[in-house]
Amino acid sequence: MSLYTPARLDAARAACAAAGLDALLLSPGSDLRYLTGYPALSTERLTLLVLPVEGAATLIVPRLERPAAEASPVVDLPVMIVDHVDGTDPYPLVADAAPGARAVGLANRMWAEQVLALREALPEATQRLAGEVLAGLRIRKSPAEVEALARAGAAIDAVHQRMAEWLRPGRTEAEVGVDIAQAIREAGHATADFTIVAAGPNGASPHHETSARVIQPGEPVVVDIGGTMPDGYCSDSTRTYVVGGEPDKEFLAGYEVLQAAQRAAVAAVRPGVPAEDVDAAARDLLTEAGYGEVFLHRTGHGIGLDGHEPPYIVTGNALPLEPGMTFSIEPGFYFHGRYGARIEDIVACTEDGVRRLNTIDTELVLL
Repeated sequence: MSLYTPARLDAARAACAAAGLDALLLSPGSDLRYLTGYPALSTERLTLLVLPVEGAATLIVPRLERPAAEASPVVDLPVMIVDHVDGTDPYPLVADAAPGARAVGLANRMWAEQVLALREALPEATQRLAGEVLAGLRIRKSPAEVEALARAGAAIDAVHQRMAEWLRPGRTEAEVGVDIAQAIREAGHATADFTIVAAGPNGASPHHETSARVIQPGEPVVVDIGGTMPDGYCSDSTRTYVVGGEPDKEFLAGYEVLQAAQRAAVAAVRPGVPAEDVDAAARDLLTEAGYGEVFLHRTGHGIGLDGHEPPYIVTGNALPLEPGMTFSIEPGFYFHGRYGARIEDIVACTEDGVRRLNTIDTELVLL
């Protein structure tokens, strides 16, 4: 099944029209890649997809980037590639590609200098966020996208299964992180996007990355890793390890509660369930056991071409889950100055329940 198809362009045009927009203007990022498959380089030189509701789609690129664009899936789509030479003004090309536009949707994370230049190039056009129309398309993954995320999940699972090769007492977090990053690429990812190796008290910081701290025998180590596959889809998985000794009984008791909470949240996923109810399935168990105050973050985030995207599995989000939505389930607990633990799987909401896209065990791993 193809990921990048003309149907996406057609759906985006229909969504634009329904939202009262005349065109989308997308700079490098996941929205542009979603519609074209082109992993465009973000620089001061203008790269922009102009997708009008009516008329041809145009990809404006610097001339030196044209070979990269032509090597991407965009060449199989009904998109015209137009280039510009260094020293020339590319913004009149935008006006030519979106004649008469009165309302345009800009990429949510476009550079401010480009936003202002587009305001001058299209002075009659109201600027809005492209996310208003694209988020609704991207939040429900096609079967091909779910399979892409399953491949990403299998690739990162393979890295976790090799952890005994690198994770041992006497090594620093940073040394282990270097080995993991190499393994992420060896497992099939195009890039290693993050390697969190958080030993002992560093595990109490959910977004700690790595440091020169030497891993000690018997202490918990939180390993949260992920990357981007060649097709653009992301992986993200966390497991907690104990190396070179036995953890204390209090940690083991907490981990049992955490594992039950993570499993309960996964089991709660099905169509029609509000996202916040999945959060509550994990949070209520942790709170009842006395860990509510040290569960510091939401239960999950969406994933696809971005590592974090809607839907967010968090208190206050009443969005009903739908088949094709993909997101993490990752409760944790974090005791400042002592240790932390987290278990994370990526899951997909299916027609009748849930599918785990990370399939390795969630048991505490003793190395």
